[in-house]
Parts: sequence; C-alpha cells; structure tokens
Amino acid sequence: MAEGFISRGFRGRRRDPDLDGRLPPGQYATRDFPVLSAGPTPRTSIDRWDLRITGEVEQERRWTWEEFLALPRETFTVDIHCVTKWSKFDTAWEGVSIDTLLEGVDHCGSYLIAHCDGGYTTNLPIEDVTDGKAWVAFGYDGESLGPEHGGPARLLVPHLYFWKSAKWVRRLELVSDDQPGFWEELGYHNYGDPWQEQRYQGD
Repeated sequence: MAEGFISRGFRGRRRDPDLDGRLPPGQYATRDFPVLSAGPTPRTSIDRWDLRITGEVEQERRWTWEEFLALPRETFTVDIHCVTKWSKFDTAWEGVSIDTLLEGVDHCGSYLIAHCDGGYTTNLPIEDVTDGKAWVAFGYDGESLGPEHGGPARLLVPHLYFWKSAKWVRRLELVSDDQPGFWEELGYHNYGDPWQEQRYQGD
C-alpha cells in the first residue's frame, strides 16, 4: 500500500554527511518503521490467501499459502526509502523472488501490475522486478510480516520508492502496455526512483 501523500513544502530532517553514500537526496534516516496507508488494513486469513500470476501468459499460475511457502526462499537485507522522505537502513526480510515465481512462465509482458487486497495497484517495468531486484516478502526481522506492514505478504522492490512495494499483494498481472496504478493516477511519479527524487509527476 502507498506510504501516503505529503506536501511539497516538507523539507525533512537534517542530513547526516556520513550517510550520503546510502541516503537518497531529500531523505532522512530513521530507526522506526512508520506505518502509512490509504485506508483500512486488510487482514486476510492464511486459509483464504493465495497468489496468482495472470495477464498475458500462456498459462496462469496460482499458489496457496502452503504452496507459496514451499517455494525456494531467500533472506536479504536492503535499505528502503519512502516517498514521505524517511529511509530505513539494513532492513532484514525473507521472501520468494519474482524470478522464482516467473520461472517457466511463458509470457510477453513488458510490465507487471501488482493487485492487492483493498483494491490497491501499482505498476512496474518487468526489468525492475526480475534479475534479483524484487521479491514477494512474508517475513521481516525474523518474524512473520504483520498486517500493518503488508502481511501476510507484500511486494518488495527496494530500489524504488516504497509505495512501489505494494502491501497485501495477491495477484501479479503481466501486460504489454503500462497501466498507472492507484497512486500514479493520483499524481505520484510513474517510476519512482529515489535517487532522482521522482516523487510526483513532472519530477
């Protein structure tokens, strides 16, 4: 789920010069993990959860929660950057890579549209979620991912602003043509590179 609107006049906090190699422009580092969303937090029970791959594919895929957890998993540590200007370093996750989910899937999609509980969507070029760049994460900091942070599972695309790491993900749609998602249609940048400060349309 998106991490919230914010005024362009917000300047954030004073930068630490020691973090300049890891902290994108306009960001401040925090040890907290703020919870920001556009509506109520969905709370999907595990027995009703599934994950599907649909769209321009030869054959759709579907996993129940148990089948999803049986897939090869990875643990990884990444920095994350929210459009509301906070960054959190060295966050520890567990999940299944998008590469694993797409293995053996014959498709002609150039873009991935993430569909989530609560009706949220976000769009990503396929090259930004493959080759080890993105996961469907189900664990955070050694624990199951809580609903407030997108559990049971969320998309995680750490090299882009955090609204692209859609919470409560349930379906990955592969399409030929780009389709702006929820926040993109409301004025956020279509791509969202934190190092280019691509927060809003026109940035």
